[in-house]
Amino acid sequence: MSGFRPRLAPTLFTIPVLLICVALAVWQLQRLQWKRALIAERNAAVAASPVPAPRSLAEARALEFHPVTDDGVFLHDKEIYLNAIGPRGDAGFHVFTPLREEIGRIVFVNRGFVPVERRDPATRAAGQSTGPVHVRGLLRLPPDKRPGWFLPDNRSDLNYWFWIDLSAMAAADRLSPAEVAPFYIDADATPNPGGWPQGGMTPLDLPNNHLQYAITWFSLAAALVVIYVVYHWRERGAA
Repeated sequence: MSGFRPRLAPTLFTIPVLLICVALAVWQLQRLQWKRALIAERNAAVAASPVPAPRSLAEARALEFHPVTDDGVFLHDKEIYLNAIGPRGDAGFHVFTPLREEIGRIVFVNRGFVPVERRDPATRAAGQSTGPVHVRGLLRLPPDKRPGWFLPDNRSDLNYWFWIDLSAMAAADRLSPAEVAPFYIDADATPNPGGWPQGGMTPLDLPNNHLQYAITWFSLAAALVVIYVVYHWRERGAA
């Protein structure tokens, strides 16, 4: 490297780009630790013993993805249909049914998936229980707003929903917002009479590609250094 003299323009370009690549790689390593902790937390929540459905939003926030139980009567005439893809990739809906507890509170329950041809409750009458039921599933919190700009607006007038908005669902069902719980329950895979809806559809896997991203950014940084050195080595040789 004797006589190696970096040129100004390549150096002014290389240094900030190199710092950006290294910073992004370090950030991805930090994200990796965060994601691993989040996955461990969710796995522990799902594996916990069931507890009764909470009474407040504060309690619910501490129990997201925990198994909970609840008792009440389903209001099948107020079903809400959320667009969904089934376990075999078929189009259909998640059936959200209000559960009226003995104390009068309403908890929306995602009873599970039905294909398009089973949207009409008459096609799955066996699963429309009329008496008291015992529900078990994972506690979920709704998003604060539409999860992504690419999602269409909910069509409450058509009972055609693309994302979970409990307040709007309650209004569409003509339920008082004060009596509707600020969380919902994803029913577990316990079979319903007649086989529909199919519960246990909660997506639990969290993608974790941060290590690959970190390696990519570190590799780009290393490649940039190699190109920088080779460029100046050839420049020196041509001088």
